[in-house]
Amino acid sequence: MKRLLTTLIALAACIVGNAKDPSALPRQIETGYWRAGHIQGIAVDNERKHIYYSFTTMLIKADINGNIVGSVTGLLGHLGCITYNEEDGRIYGSLEYKNDAIGQGILKREGATRTLEDGFYIAIFDVEKITRLGMSAERDGVMTSVFLPTVLDDFKASVALDGVTHKHRLGCSGIDGVSFGPKFGSSKGRKLLTVAYGVYGDSKRADNDHQVLLQYDTHKWVQYEAPLSQEAMHRNGPTRPDGEYFVYTGNTRYGVQNMAYDSHRRLWFMAVYKGKKPEFANFSLFAADGTQRFVKRPLEGVPYIKRGRVVPLADIGARDPRHATIRGWHFDAATGICPLGDDYFYISHNRKTKEGQGSTIRLYRFTGDADRPFEPVL
Repeated sequence: MKRLLTTLIALAACIVGNAKDPSALPRQIETGYWRAGHIQGIAVDNERKHIYYSFTTMLIKADINGNIVGSVTGLLGHLGCITYNEEDGRIYGSLEYKNDAIGQGILKREGATRTLEDGFYIAIFDVEKITRLGMSAERDGVMTSVFLPTVLDDFKASVALDGVTHKHRLGCSGIDGVSFGPKFGSSKGRKLLTVAYGVYGDSKRADNDHQVLLQYDTHKWVQYEAPLSQEAMHRNGPTRPDGEYFVYTGNTRYGVQNMAYDSHRRLWFMAVYKGKKPEFANFSLFAADGTQRFVKRPLEGVPYIKRGRVVPLADIGARDPRHATIRGWHFDAATGICPLGDDYFYISHNRKTKEGQGSTIRLYRFTGDADRPFEPVL
């Protein structure tokens, strides 16, 4: 009996250990096919063995083997990158409503005829309540939201550059990449929510060559969280972020699609659709250095901001031959990248078929190599 008890305790310890061991995770997860736009982001709760996918207008909850548990539907805005908050066990995602080509395309696909106000939010999902398919984002009590007025201000503002007026300050097209991590330049203290701008890929201006990152202390957000009614959009949110930062990468098409803080390497990964300006190397993946404190200085190409907090890129990856401070990789992680610990990552590979759009989520190990930064785990 004593030997049996000892064996059971050892087995239980092994199971608990494997639950947190990223190398023990499935090598490949299939999302299935959905008619809600392409996959926008992924997030993993390795403790409870759940994985989450955002598919533009819906959130999907699955177990770690890909078996669907439930979904949240009914969004008429763009649900982008998502991230799991270990502190409160909820999923946070970027959610934008705007009357541009993307916004109009979503309304058309969803068969909606109304016009929505421009607005940018963080959607917060109580994932314990997601227990079946087709739960309503508005009516089933599974989602709240917080409005980000700073983003709307930059989206609506116009600026003068060399005598020409351009819409959208800093090229702001809204928001997409989100991730929890420490304040830039620190590895301690509260984890803050970092929200990255989408940036229009306009080659005729120079004020859109930075990634713009806002940091928020979500512990203060209880006073702002509210259910989202798409009939009457609320405006509850912090007046300003707790910090605004810039990373010089060169222009990209729609900015940071996916952001992920890797606490193992202390790197902020930023996956993008590569830009088209010929003076840049136009990488599709960057990593900001989480160990270096920002430097407050003038921003290249941005005459209307006297000085900004500039976070350096990590000294890793391929070099841009024309820009000494820019390094990155030609590696596609734009539809989902999620650090799992010990250099392991899940990365999404989107595909489209007659049945809809889906993704294969593959397990990789980060190498940092300039030509092949991730190796698949076989």
